[in-house]
Formats: sequence, structure tokens, C-alpha cells
Amino acid sequence: MLQGYILTPQGFLRGRLHFSEAIEAIEEAPVDGPLILPGFLDLHVHGGGGREVMEGQEGVEATVRFHLRHGTTGLLATTVTAPLGSLEKALRGIREAMEGPLGKALLWAHLEGPFLNPGRLGAQPPFPLPPDREAAELLLSLAPVRVVTLAPELPGALELVRFLAERGVRVQLGHTEAGYEEALAALESGAMGFTHLYNAMTGLHHRTPGVVGLALERGRWAEAIPDGLHVHPAALKVALKAIPGLYFVSDAVAAAGMPDGTYPLGAHRVEKRKEGVWLGESLAGSTLTLDQALRNLVAWGIPLEEAARRLSWYPARYLGLSDRGEIAPGKRADLVVLDQGLKVLEVYLGGQRLV
Repeated sequence: MLQGYILTPQGFLRGRLHFSEAIEAIEEAPVDGPLILPGFLDLHVHGGGGREVMEGQEGVEATVRFHLRHGTTGLLATTVTAPLGSLEKALRGIREAMEGPLGKALLWAHLEGPFLNPGRLGAQPPFPLPPDREAAELLLSLAPVRVVTLAPELPGALELVRFLAERGVRVQLGHTEAGYEEALAALESGAMGFTHLYNAMTGLHHRTPGVVGLALERGRWAEAIPDGLHVHPAALKVALKAIPGLYFVSDAVAAAGMPDGTYPLGAHRVEKRKEGVWLGESLAGSTLTLDQALRNLVAWGIPLEEAARRLSWYPARYLGLSDRGEIAPGKRADLVVLDQGLKVLEVYLGGQRLV
């Protein structure tokens, strides 16, 4: 049992929360205590604590443990662009980790690539592949893949979008040089979202609206990185007004939680300098954790209730997960307990306290 200020679907309620593996009851009572929120869900995370998903099972499990300490009770283990052999190793590691003791915190895999535009790789390693159904079928056979990021302007991309959408995969547009019309064709073919909105895509211009313009005009879902480096807070607020299902991700890499220095990002070595991670002068993922994301969003004037929902309820709905993302009877007892400064005090996964 926990008591304090509980974020329910109806808003904050002062009372007691009864749970085992699942939420059993919410009892209103004149008690004091910490903030009790649904556990955060991170749909784009490459690593943390010096380890990364591309290492295989040990790297995946270390990534999960690191982010659990920061309130993330579910994540999509996210690959980077790499040769097929390296992707096979990572995906097998994700599948093995899902069968292990931390499997409850894995929401399957997010393939960021390899079907990306070679001219928009950013800090992605230089191993893009043209859209190819056979390669996609191989990758999907190795581990459950929930999200694929691709560039829709590449030859064969629309056919691949349709194939993936039919398989229940959420296709996101990213690392792309597509114009508005090419991106629109991908949405009409079954693509659903936009990867790290504003970054590694064609920007908004009043005569050439680009991928960003399409997202703001008719996007239903998109992810964004609220670290203060990838996107200005004002641009995030514009997206919040325009995109109903905007949710927030970390895009964290191995350097998250580590001192300044060099760390792996797939085949690259990237440099952590203060709060940023860089490949030369290009941002290379982030050091963000979702508890810090919550603090950032609130500091930028976004109400705590809305910020918390966009780190839990919204990503759950995007993935079609009905058993988590909110505190309500019958839902999984995946919880993060915070003090009034929004610092993590306790974390529960399936009712078991891990922090």
C-alpha cells in the first residue's frame, strides 16, 4: 500500500493505493505523502549507464536496469543502423532479455533504421540499407518489433510501410529528406508517427512544409526529446498544440548517467560533453532520463498532470497497450513515487519494488 497524491485517470487524488501485481483499489483519504504516478514508458532508448542495446542481452538488461532507477517501467529497446549481422545480435539479445527477470519492463523492439536516408543519418552509423521486404522479414523474425523508423522517400519504402503496417508494426518517419507529399503518401500507406520530431527531417517552411509541416498539420502521433538541446521548449509547445498524441522519449544512449568521455553508439564512438552527446558537432542521442524529462517539462510551464500522461498514458495508447500507463483498478502496478521536487523515491514493476 502507498499513500499520497495519486495520479488517477480523473486527476490527482489524495489517498491510499492498494495493489499486488495489479492495482486493486484507490481509496480517497485525508493523508499526506509523495506523488504517485504511473511508471514512465520510453519508446526510444538505445542505452544508459555505459551500456547499450547493440551489445546483446547483457547490454539490453543493463539498459533496462539503468532506466528503471529513473522511473521508466517499460521501454522499447532501440537499435541503431548497423550491418544485418549486428542487428541480428541485438535483436536476439532483446528477445533473450524479454524472457529473463527484467522482461516485464521490455515493450519489444524499435528499429531505428536500417532503412534510412544516407544523407540524413545524423549520428547514425553509416550502414543504411534500401527498403527491402526480405531484410525486414528477417529482422522481424528475430525478436518482437513494435516500431520501425524509416525514410519514406526511398525506393520501395511505401511497399515496406504497407507490409509493416499489416503486421501491426508502428511505422515512423525519420532520418528523411522527404518532402511534404512524399511523407503524406507514407501516412496514407499506413505510417503512424514521427521519430524525434523536428530532428533529422525536413523542416517547416511556408512554401515547402516538409515532414515537420505534415506532422503539425495532420499528425496524430509523434515522439519528441525534451532535453532542451534537441528542441527548443517553444517548438515543443507548438507541437503540443498541433499533435494530439505527442509523447516524449529520451533517445538515451550509453553515455546517459555517465561522466564526460567517449562511449559507444553502435559502430561509432561519441563524446559526452556536459548534458549533450556529440558526434563531431552533431547531436548523437541524449543523456536524458524520463524523470528528468518530467522535471524539464514542468519547468517549461507544462502542467504536471499533462507532462506525466505524455510519459505514460500516451505512449501506452500509441502501442495499443491497455494494461498500463495509468493508475486504475486492474491495471499493472507499474508505479513511480516522487517527492515534491519530482525526484524518484521508489519504483514498482508489476507490484514489486525495485528502487
